[in-house]
Amino acid sequence: MTPTLDETDLGFVTLDGTGIQTSELQFGTWRFGRVNEAGDIEIDEERAHELLDAYADAGGRYIDTADVYGGGDCETWIGDWLADRDRERYTIASKIYWQTREGDPNSRGTNRKNLRHRLDALLDRLDTDYVDVLYIHRWDDDTDAREMMKTLNGLVDAGTVHYLGASTLRPNAWKVARANEIARAEGWEPFTVLQPRYNLVDREIEGDYLEFARQEGLAVCPWSPLGQGFLTGKYDRDAALPEASKAAASTRFRESYLTEENFAVHDELDRVADEVDASPAQVALAWLRHRDGVTTPIVGARTVDQLAENLAAAAVDLSDDQLERLTAAKAGPYDAL
Repeated sequence: MTPTLDETDLGFVTLDGTGIQTSELQFGTWRFGRVNEAGDIEIDEERAHELLDAYADAGGRYIDTADVYGGGDCETWIGDWLADRDRERYTIASKIYWQTREGDPNSRGTNRKNLRHRLDALLDRLDTDYVDVLYIHRWDDDTDAREMMKTLNGLVDAGTVHYLGASTLRPNAWKVARANEIARAEGWEPFTVLQPRYNLVDREIEGDYLEFARQEGLAVCPWSPLGQGFLTGKYDRDAALPEASKAAASTRFRESYLTEENFAVHDELDRVADEVDASPAQVALAWLRHRDGVTTPIVGARTVDQLAENLAAAAVDLSDDQLERLTAAKAGPYDAL
């Protein structure tokens, strides 16, 4: 029988490098307040609160956001929702990098002026005194690494940030390594959480990136665990593209995901899903949860039903043979070396 939300409460895992316990599946909120290509808001405030309620009711405690999601509305809606809950029970992560004020080049990046101003603003929107994890959303080559780490350490010392993370630095783990070397030499707070893209068909972090995280004891919290929807089963190599889908709107998506190589991965995914009586999305998430070096994937959803399906992946057990077949369906970047 396909697992459902009612059959499982999310468990906890250690967020490596921090010592805190967090949900085995995080909830990503990037669609909150997002305006799509048709000019419609993908998830409005009412549905956002319904999704947050469903996640919390399932035992979820880790909410991932960013100060640019929904133009800031995302954080405001999360803050309004948190006002009726015990803030201390939740791990809240946000991110800073992208430009937020037109015509102001200093409103972008990880320079001290921008980091301090942006943190104050996002704390106001979240209506909280601190965030548990603050990510740099991208690497800023215009700001010296020492300057950035000194500033970030100051935020930790002030108590407005508990831990530091770096998001989407797939080929550049060495930049995090260098920044952490500087931080440790100075007695500053290092990065302890990484947030790369990783899933059955996006395998670029395998090898040096994951090995670096393992050696350093860093948490790895992948985003896009379902390949922007490709691994949910919504696409068929021989069928017309669903209307209003990502593939229908994006040439880049079609070229990146709708390939014969990726459909071959999906064929194996479907076979395993049939064997364990689960959905392809649940099996794809279960595979990721079992990957060595992965701490807790970030799942999103447009509806409560989608969220229930994704969270129920925590109840899916895969055999060693099934895990090996899924892994072998597409070669990682170092498999041929």
